Amino acid sequence: MTTMIMENEERTEKYNEDALRYSEYYKGKIQTMSKVPVRSLDDFSIWYTPGVAAVSRKIATDHDLSFELTGRWNTIAILTDGTRVLGLGNIGPEAAMPVMEGKALIFNYLGGVNAIPVPIRVSSREEFVSVAKSLEPSFGGINLEDIESPKCFFLLETLQKEMNIPVWHDDQLGTASITLAGIINSIRIVGKKIEEVKVVFNGAGAANIAAAYLFKAAGFKKENIILVDSKGVLQPERQDMDSLMLNNPWKYQLAIETNGERVKGDLKEALKGADILISAAKSGPDTVDAKLVKEMNNDPIVFVLANPIPEMWPEEAKENGAKIVATGRSDFPNQINNSLVFPGVFRGVLDARAKGVNFDVMVAASYEIANFVEEPTAEKIVPTMEEWELYPRLASAVATKTVELGLARKIDSKEGFYKRARDIIENNRNIYRKMMDLGLIRMMPNGERKY
Repeated sequence: MTTMIMENEERTEKYNEDALRYSEYYKGKIQTMSKVPVRSLDDFSIWYTPGVAAVSRKIATDHDLSFELTGRWNTIAILTDGTRVLGLGNIGPEAAMPVMEGKALIFNYLGGVNAIPVPIRVSSREEFVSVAKSLEPSFGGINLEDIESPKCFFLLETLQKEMNIPVWHDDQLGTASITLAGIINSIRIVGKKIEEVKVVFNGAGAANIAAAYLFKAAGFKKENIILVDSKGVLQPERQDMDSLMLNNPWKYQLAIETNGERVKGDLKEALKGADILISAAKSGPDTVDAKLVKEMNNDPIVFVLANPIPEMWPEEAKENGAKIVATGRSDFPNQINNSLVFPGVFRGVLDARAKGVNFDVMVAASYEIANFVEEPTAEKIVPTMEEWELYPRLASAVATKTVELGLARKIDSKEGFYKRARDIIENNRNIYRKMMDLGLIRMMPNGERKY
């Protein structure tokens, strides 16, 4: 085990060194390029003045035409205040930019989405809301990113209500969606039913709170859900309930609604007879004692999602009886990675010109991801990022659901949405390959590193 930790640390250090060197070399991960031909200066008379005035006059008669006559239909903002960046904490908007650029790269490569990093300096959540709303005319959607809790809940709820484009917080919704997808297939494998299983969420931050609400929307009984935070099991008689009601009403509501048996105490008490453990807590192999798996029901399902080191090592979970184990890491089976979610979801809501996104859309997305794995096994409960066919399928399912819910401005069949998404994503990947073949995207100065 010690050797494994040393290898992981050495590999991480190599990634860090390369990231610094290559960031200096490329000076950013994304750039804006023209998509229209310029054969001579006369073409500017079409793309700019005087021809562009006709386009502006047309949009002025119907603002939704901006989705058809400009790039707004395929452009989103990645909006952050830099208050909770990866595992780095509150490092500010400037330091958040490299992470937002990386997110934009994934959006574009996997989903064909033009994503613009927009780190902002704001002093209050109300100011954040004001900035986001002022940006709405420029974008077809907003991806909130790396925002501290519980501010992130307020921002998502407020902006979803007050904006007429989809607003998504990936740390909440993306993680919750891929977690649900993994659990759907895990339950199928062990032969249990959604309405009967007992689910314990260890950690009550953005990801697990969103997941608890999503699981309820997917048919899990709220009475069979228990959340555990650093102070113990969430339940109505906790001494901090008044504080939660004022400062974190989303967590407060879960304390009232979940835990039908009114279990008290710590994680050990919560896990007695549980079918599923989903831990999104502190990184480290001893955060959760692997022996607690023995307290769980037959064929327990264990998701230990902390990065870079899970709360217990998968081998230890299995030694103590876990039937299925998932982590947030790519070097173990069953990586629960929200990169499987957000590129396809945004491809779908953009293609449908959706006015919003909600839990019903997310449940549909989770089932599409789960169903992509036609024969799930204990070692394969979700797709991998290399299975790129997932993304147009996911986009099609999401777009179709927004039509069903009356959220779509653009109506099409599931097959029509699928073809559109597949064409956009495949064309985008072809552009990448061609630019690399031609040397227009320069190779890394020291060649490709393998780890």
